[in-house]
Amino acid sequence: MATDAPPPSKQHHTLPSAEEFTEVQHSAEFGELRRSHRSFAFPLTIAFIAWYLLYVLLSNYAGGFMGTKLFGNINIAFVFGVAQFVTTFLIAWWYSRHAAAKLDPKAEAIKTRMEGGA
Repeated sequence: MATDAPPPSKQHHTLPSAEEFTEVQHSAEFGELRRSHRSFAFPLTIAFIAWYLLYVLLSNYAGGFMGTKLFGNINIAFVFGVAQFVTTFLIAWWYSRHAAAKLDPKAEAIKTRMEGGA
């Protein structure tokens, strides 16, 4: 069975020491990586939790509104429920693009440097 994984490297990499990990953790480069991740993930997480709680609260306390028929047997609650799934997938897709463009190159540079490749 074929896989897309590259063959194992023949080079011997020594693992970084605890001091090297600590040094990298305190570096400006790692701080920028952490800031890039947090500035994207935290606001989006808070927004999604607020959106989810809005859905739950409306479902519990605004039954009349949520039961409003839009067309056929489709009501507002159903549309909001489907929108929960849609936003989950959109957020995952958006984060994947953000990580590939902003986080992965920075993380790879740190990894390469720590493994002695730079």
